[in-house]
Amino acid sequence: MVLKREKRIKTNGSTSNLPPAPLKLPIIGNLHNLVGCLPHHGLRDLAKKYGPLKHLQLGELSTVVVPSPKFGREVMKSHDIVFASRPHNLTTRIISYDSNDIAFSPYGDYRKQLRKICISELLSPKRVLSYRSIREEEVFDFINRIASKAGSPVNLTNKTYSLIYGITTRAAFGKKCKDQDLFISAARKAITSAAELHIADLFPSMELLQSITGLKSRKILSMNTRRARVYADLLDVLLKVQEQGDLEFPFTTNCIKAVILDIFTAGSETSATTIDWAMCEMMKNPKLMKKAQMEVREVFNRKGKVDESGIEEMKFLKLVIRETLRLHPPVPMLLPRECWEKCEINGFEIPTKATLIVNAWAIGRDPEYWTEPESFIPERFLDSFIDYKGTNFEYIPFGAGRRICPGITFGMANVELPLAMLLYHFDWKLPNGKKPEDMNMSEAFGVAVRRKDDLCMIPIPYHPSPEAQAQGKEV
Repeated sequence: MVLKREKRIKTNGSTSNLPPAPLKLPIIGNLHNLVGCLPHHGLRDLAKKYGPLKHLQLGELSTVVVPSPKFGREVMKSHDIVFASRPHNLTTRIISYDSNDIAFSPYGDYRKQLRKICISELLSPKRVLSYRSIREEEVFDFINRIASKAGSPVNLTNKTYSLIYGITTRAAFGKKCKDQDLFISAARKAITSAAELHIADLFPSMELLQSITGLKSRKILSMNTRRARVYADLLDVLLKVQEQGDLEFPFTTNCIKAVILDIFTAGSETSATTIDWAMCEMMKNPKLMKKAQMEVREVFNRKGKVDESGIEEMKFLKLVIRETLRLHPPVPMLLPRECWEKCEINGFEIPTKATLIVNAWAIGRDPEYWTEPESFIPERFLDSFIDYKGTNFEYIPFGAGRRICPGITFGMANVELPLAMLLYHFDWKLPNGKKPEDMNMSEAFGVAVRRKDDLCMIPIPYHPSPEAQAQGKEV
């Protein structure tokens, strides 16, 4: 096994001009450098020591890490086509139906076809707007459930995740899924699995490891049995695309499942995480919370109705969301890219088949580009040209280039209204006399990084809930 590994490394991409690297150990390479820390933290710390472009050997995998806007631009703009594909490993094949989805499919004509379908049929601004009534109904129900617990501690994290998955379920299937809680659990396990370093992925030449670890059989059995129940009803629009049969590449049932899983994991997990972090940051900064509440309440009261139509007028709320995405990008290390031909960045050679990791979390906290980078300051975006659409490489919470997230509009719509309603209907306090400065802002491990602790708070009604308002009208 050792001889086979050494031969593979020498054959695939040996070069004398790789970016700087920490000391490598036999067999494991630089895996020891990532032990005991969250990967995006550990990689940022290594960058401080070895420079903003560095090379790591993770088992057999030649990996280049990009933690700076300058080299992020090189990867996602100047050489975007070279790094437009994804590594093809066991874990991603299993959770994406053999890379038939949007997120993990290799770059090429099939992915172009798939992206076109998703953007034009599922995630276009017009389509997202058509889901407005779903969002409003689900958020009103969400607020009513919280109001029923007024004065008592509420696990806002769990309720928020349930809300966002509920919105996505109805947008996808037209109705709630009876197995939603089961699906949320399965999706979170899949997301965590995708973030883990599996031995079969680190040593892909040793196919025996896949059988020894049981990774492939256990995961395929687990994921497929869970999904079979969840995907009993599929998206009408995708079925129509499948039935038309006029595509260059066959649009199979597995393709449909893969796309739906992407919508759930990327569209739900990341939106819920963003709402959770935004509420946490405002709780730690009561003056900012008050400012956001005053704006939301002024807009809704002036308009005389509480719905999505007022969101565009909430400028400070949008600043809060942008700052949340800077400090807490939903996916702190953007999904890995693969170099399909040798190229040069800043005088260093990037070998063919090397894996590229862009550390969006570190980029958003780079002191060369951000004043007080560790502080939550929404006003920094006031009158700023910087946005999250992939043109400003110091701020890439959704990625950039050919691999930018296609669901930005869908995801942001799922963040803005729930956050506005939480601020409009309730004042908030922490339970058990806890003070804002005592809040634990540590992160949990995963592709989408949520807080280590759930956010539990006490809602104090400020405006009547939608249910209470309706009852008042009836009286």
